Formats: sequence, C-alpha cells, structure tokens
Amino acid sequence: MAVAETQLYAKVSNKHRSKSPSVLLESLLAKGFPAHIAQKALVATGQKSIEDAAKWLHSHCNDPSLDDPIPQEYALYLCPTGHLYNCLQEFWKESKRQCGKNRAHEIFPHITLCDFFTCEDQKVELLYDILKRICNSFAQRFPPTISLSLHSSTSYLGFFVGDSDANVLKEFAVAFSSEASALADCHVKPCLKQLHLTLAHKFCPHHQKTLEQLAKYINPEETCHWVAALYSRDMRFVHYQTLRALFQYKPQNIDELMINAGDFIYVNPTQQSEVSEGWVIGTSHQTGCRGFLPENYTERANESDTWVKHREYAFVPASKFSTQSTNEPNVKLNEEFRNPVMSRSVTDVLSLQLSQNTSLRRGVLVMRHGERVDQVFGKSWLQQCLTANGKYYRADLNFPSSLPKRKDSVKHFEHDPPLSSCGVFQSRLIGEALLDQEVTVSYVYSSPALRCIQTAQHVLQGLKLDQKVKIRVEPGLFEWTKWEASKAIPNFMTLTELTEASYNIDTSYRGNIPLSSLVPSESYEEYVSRSSAVIKEIVTACPSKGVILIVGHGSSLASFTRPLIGLPARDSNDFAQVVRKIPSLGMCFCEELKEEKKWLMVNPPVKTLTHGANAAFNWRNSIMED
Repeated sequence: MAVAETQLYAKVSNKHRSKSPSVLLESLLAKGFPAHIAQKALVATGQKSIEDAAKWLHSHCNDPSLDDPIPQEYALYLCPTGHLYNCLQEFWKESKRQCGKNRAHEIFPHITLCDFFTCEDQKVELLYDILKRICNSFAQRFPPTISLSLHSSTSYLGFFVGDSDANVLKEFAVAFSSEASALADCHVKPCLKQLHLTLAHKFCPHHQKTLEQLAKYINPEETCHWVAALYSRDMRFVHYQTLRALFQYKPQNIDELMINAGDFIYVNPTQQSEVSEGWVIGTSHQTGCRGFLPENYTERANESDTWVKHREYAFVPASKFSTQSTNEPNVKLNEEFRNPVMSRSVTDVLSLQLSQNTSLRRGVLVMRHGERVDQVFGKSWLQQCLTANGKYYRADLNFPSSLPKRKDSVKHFEHDPPLSSCGVFQSRLIGEALLDQEVTVSYVYSSPALRCIQTAQHVLQGLKLDQKVKIRVEPGLFEWTKWEASKAIPNFMTLTELTEASYNIDTSYRGNIPLSSLVPSESYEEYVSRSSAVIKEIVTACPSKGVILIVGHGSSLASFTRPLIGLPARDSNDFAQVVRKIPSLGMCFCEELKEEKKWLMVNPPVKTLTHGANAAFNWRNSIMED
C-alpha cells in the first residue's frame, strides 16, 4: 500500500456504525450489498436516490478501492443565487476570456464557512440534520442583505463581507462546527478570519487592472438569495488535475482506460514524466479504474466539477418576498432557490465594451505546424520512399504525393521533413475554420522549416488568401536548436527553390535574424532572447489592424507569446514538459489593448483539431493467414 493511502486510512475512525440505517440504506442492504459499500455509494451520490446509488455501484464494480474505508471530505459554503450569481458568472466568463484562467475559476462563487473536514460515511446523515437545525435557528437572524466591499491586491480580487454581517455568519459556522464535532465526531474548523467571496486569485499581476475594471460592473447589492450548501470531494485526489473527456476512447491494450465523453479523470502531474508523449495516466471518476489514455481526448476541467452537493438550505427573508416582482418568480426545488431570469447588466456592458474594442485590436496567432511525415513513419521515413536508384515514390497514402525540387541532395529532407498528407489536410481545415470565423489575416510569418512553410501555405489556401498574402520566411522563428537531432542547422530550401515549388513567398522580405546567425545547440537563454527579440520586431513591423499569423514549432507557443504579454520565460526544466504536450496545429492567440499599451492572451478564434491514430494495415497478414 502506498504511503499516501496509508495516511488516509489512518484518518478513518474504527468506532461502531449507527444502529438505525436510513430508508435508502435499508433498500440497498435488501438488494444484498454489504453495508459499508452501500453507505459509500450513497455518500458518493449525495444520498439522493436508490437509483443513483445503484448506478454508482454498477459503474464501480471493478473499482480496486471499492472496499477501502476512505471517507469523503466535506465543506460548508454560503452560495449566492439569483441576479448576483448571474453577474458573478458573467464576470467569471469574461475574466477567463480576457485574462486566462486563474484559481478562482476552479470553484463556483461562494463564501467559505467551514473548510474541508472528514466524516465517516455512516455519520453523514447527522451532518444533514445538524445543518437543517442550525439553519432554522438562524433564519430570523440572517441579514436581509450581506454587505460586500471590493478588495484588490496583486494576486487577489474579491468582495470582503462587512463586519456586522460577518459576525452573524461566523456564529453560524461556529454553531455548525460545534454540533458536528459533538454529534458526528468530526473535527470541523469554522472560518473565523476575514470572510470573503473570491473573484480572482493567483493571476498575473499585469492583469490586475483589467480584472478590477470588469469587477466594477458587478453590483454587490443585486437581488440575491443565499443558500448554505454542504459539498463533498474525494480526498485521495485533492492535489490532482481534473480532466474532462471530449470523446469516447476504447482501450486497445489491457493497461488503457475506457472513457466516455463527459467522464472526469484524475491525473497526478508528478506521475506523468515517464508516460509516452501524447498520453497520460489517470483514474476515472466514473469507474474508479486506472489506466493510460490519449491526452488529446481530454480538456482541463474545474476542480469543483466532480464535487457532490449533498444538501442546501435557503435563507430568504420575508421582506424579499413582499417586494419581489411577479416577472421574476423564485422557484423552490429540493430546498433550493433559483432565479430563472438572467441579469443583463454585466453582459450588456461587457458586450458593448467588447464590440467597441474588437475592431481596434491587432491579434497575433502563433501556431505549431501540421503533422510532419517523420512523426508518423519515424526518422527513417525517406528510406521507405526511395527506389534503388534514389527516386521518390509514395509508399503510403500518408506520405506526400511528391517532394518539392531542390538543387542539392534529396537526403536533406531527412532533417527538414515535409508535412504528411494528413498534415496538409489539417492545415487547410484550420484555414477554412478561420475563414468561417471571419478572421482577417493581414501578415504571415513562417519558420524556414519546410513543414512550417507548407502549413502556412495550406492555411492561406483554406482562408482563400493564398494569392493575396505572401509568406515571410523568418529564420528567427526556428525552434530551439538544441533539439535538432543532427546537432547542426538543417539545410533549408532557398527562397528561390520555394518560389519555384509554387509556395507564395515574399522574396523581398529580409529576416530579423539571418539564417547564418542560428547557432547549433544554443543555450536556453540564447533561444529565449532570440524569440523575444523576433516577436517584438514582427509586431513593430506590422502596424495594421488584423491578425499576424506566425507558423512555428511546439516551442514557439510559449517562447513568442509570453514576452508579448509581459511574462518571464518558463523555467528550462519545465519547458520541454510543456512543449511535448502541444499537438499539431496547437495555437495561442494574443490581442492588443492599444489604449493600455499591452497584449492579452485570449481564446483562439477556432477550436483545436483532435483525431485518433490509424495504424498501417496489411490485408494479407490479417485476413489470409490463420
């Protein structure tokens, strides 16, 4: 047993279980399930229904931890609903779009009353009773409105609760803590410091002003009904990343994980260093099983997406009912109040603000090249395609139909490989998607690598700009030369050769860094300095509105965008780990806020392109042989 799991088991009490099982538990026991497993299923599903618990038991039939006596962790939150909740959600959405994801996006809007604590499965119902009783006792004392004032620092933005209201909430938390500790044998710690509702946390300091401006459109006095809500999470995966499956994946090997679209997977970042490129190892939230899965079948989910809501009780003062408009009815479902009418105040202001600014901004779209032929067929791909007399032929449909002509040896393509046929298709598809989104590409820069130039050409074809916008070949965009397997700068095709091969090259362009200046096996500091200098020169040389498309390598996404938005370079030890996860046609997008003289990283204008592997097929070996 792992040390971490042993420590978790040590937290579990060995005291006797409750002698009066609930109706739900009795129903599961009658079906033949062991008591401790039945209780585990009920807790994992929030003790909502027999159907939910039975479904959980069925999906976890192969869960190796099913018998493990590890309890859930619980937290008590005060959560807003109604107009204020909608305003906060709009802020969440827009702050993520303009400034990227920060820690606050991991969890829904809330005020923490009692931080996470453990409770044995058989005593969870006691927590429900305690919460209901405390809520009833505080119903008349709960403030009609909660005073909230905006507070900001270089790493935190949120509302602080006024002292008078905070004192009542702290008394509520202490009352729940005391009863839970006495009756359910839980060690519950109430929050007695400054109570707050977080808007943004652990963000980049240069985003502070933008976040503050967005927060000013939130009116903390908006109509709001507060609910005390009890949530739980699986304590084994607290420090893991949570992924959401985008597609179904059926295992091809015994050590792979079955996933369906929408499933959540827990991934320990510290266990991924030995995993093959493009794969991760994780544990399914839906089944409890562990295995390998393709990383590009997933996206990052929020930490709270796998949390279970057990019970919530609403505080709705009578005065609120008497003044409520008949056009904004409250709907009470399972002791939960929701306001179905959407507050438009933040949405309208932000939409207007964005529509006014979008046309004024320049954009920089940094893109990795499409699938390269040696990525599929290995470093010896060229030997597979050459006849005895050295002529190229297409040995597989994913090999390019032909190679562009060059004056020197065809063997130089070994270190300057072209796109595969799928890489050509990928690139054109991305161009078509950019066209659908009405993205205006005004300039195109490419690394001198053939795969990048081909990607740029086919993206422009998809955009229907291949006869209007020329490709500027910039040697300074080439990847970190330390990663070149040949330990030498590849012998790239000349501008003349590229033009003769029908690539739409801007032959009048002279690069910011000459090809002769590229140094084999350059240091990380030299690569970072080169990248920073090149991106600044490119942006300065392209003053017109529209998008500057930069086609480079996996390393380009971080090395060109981070200096643009004012972030320092990544640590060299982390850099390779980040780059290896960037797929073909992976992209980053930065927008200029000209009035503020800065750039922001925002969502790219098109979705990513995901597809599965397609292995070589030999019909003779597969069909004819026994």
